[in-house]
Amino acid sequence: MAISMYSASVPVCIRTLTNLSHFLDRAEAFCTARKIEPSVLINARLAPDMLPFSKQIQIACDAAKLGISRITGVEAPKFDDSEVTLAQFRERIAATIAFLKTIKPEQLDGSEDKDVTITLRSGPVTYKAETYLKHFAMANMWFHTTTAYAILRHNGVELGKMDFIGNLAQPV
Repeated sequence: MAISMYSASVPVCIRTLTNLSHFLDRAEAFCTARKIEPSVLINARLAPDMLPFSKQIQIACDAAKLGISRITGVEAPKFDDSEVTLAQFRERIAATIAFLKTIKPEQLDGSEDKDVTITLRSGPVTYKAETYLKHFAMANMWFHTTTAYAILRHNGVELGKMDFIGNLAQPV
């Protein structure tokens, strides 16, 4: 049986964002234990020319919700990117997951050949939905989730591979 657009996206996005929220729990515990102001981690970067941890979370959420929205035509929630606390970032992740949970398989399945146009810095680009999903939307979400993970690890937060992958035995 072929893999479906839904099964390749929505449950995967939900699991990834759930794990990202778990990173925030670990970051908060780290800050509490070491008496570090959470804004230190929220503003941390791996390199001076990279976006901070805060933007990594925002973009990971945006990649998931906009990726699905562009394929289904369902309007995604809009966020104003004003989060400054770990609790506010958890709320953003939860709102993104809540949106994803409203998407039904029939809204995605069969959309593989639908045109999806996005605007990059270089201008508009059109992909078939399957290509867009597999090679842009999902990759973008994972890139920013991975970068968030790396920023926390770089700053000493104890996270491991299983924190990133999550509990595969637990259904989404």
